[in-house]
Amino acid sequence: MPSLLFCGPKLAACGIVISIWGVIMLGMLGIFFSAKSAVLIEDVPFTEDDIHKDQNPPQNIYSLYNQVGINCFIAAAIYVAVGAVSLCQVRLNKRQEYMVT
Repeated sequence: MPSLLFCGPKLAACGIVISIWGVIMLGMLGIFFSAKSAVLIEDVPFTEDDIHKDQNPPQNIYSLYNQVGINCFIAAAIYVAVGAVSLCQVRLNKRQEYMVT
């Protein structure tokens, strides 16, 4: 039977730590972008045309804030999946320690 084990215990533990950090960081960024934080205006991808040629410029910028916030939440969900895979690898590594071959 093929093993699902593809990384060692230290790499799996590192994956868990990085995943926890990524979920916290990107989750907070997603919240702040959804709240339209003025500090993050430099990270919103808008052009001069979005400001000057639009009938309602703030609404267009707000929709860009929301889109970036959604992207942050999607990336945080990907980090959750990577953390789950890393947790499975830790458990498989612990199980392999007790197996006699």
